[in-house]
Amino acid sequence: MMQHLMYLLGHFGYFGIIIALMGGIIGLPIPDEILLTYLGYLVYKGQLSYIVSLVSAVVGATAGISISYLLGIKLGLPFLRKYGPKIHLTEKGINKTKILFLKFGPFLLFIGYFIPGVRHVTAYLAGINGLSYKKFAVYAYSGALLWCFTFITIGTKLGKEWKKVGFYLSKYSLNVIVFVVVLSLIIAFVYWRKTKYNGKVM
Repeated sequence: MMQHLMYLLGHFGYFGIIIALMGGIIGLPIPDEILLTYLGYLVYKGQLSYIVSLVSAVVGATAGISISYLLGIKLGLPFLRKYGPKIHLTEKGINKTKILFLKFGPFLLFIGYFIPGVRHVTAYLAGINGLSYKKFAVYAYSGALLWCFTFITIGTKLGKEWKKVGFYLSKYSLNVIVFVVVLSLIIAFVYWRKTKYNGKVM
């Protein structure tokens, strides 16, 4: 799969990032976190721009999750149960996410990107449950930004060791996810406070 993704990036550049992330969020069997980390590695090598890569990834992720949301509104749960398995959305995964969605509500749209097998279903369920677009956008799009930022940044920091992210995700999946999310939120908060403080000083 990574060979196909590398081909896509090599021939379509940043537009290839958008296509890959869009497909991955909708439910195609694309190793999204690995792809994002690889983008970070390419940034580390100087082959891609960090900002443009991040923007492209966020555009792809938000486009994919928006399509899923619209499909949930228009076609409902029967469509998801019938065609989900064809794009690797299993009945077990659908039921698991449905329970989580009922428990956590729209917040699952934000955090669901970091949970394998969940991010592909949350938007469908948001549409099926009639969540307003405004609320959907706030949670889903901010989650996409944090998710893309986290793994692309990890790739830039790991450099040549970027492939280790796959090992860490498989062995320490939940712990890594929680740690990364908390760390990212702390970094974002500190950056926001610093920017706000500097703005007042100036």
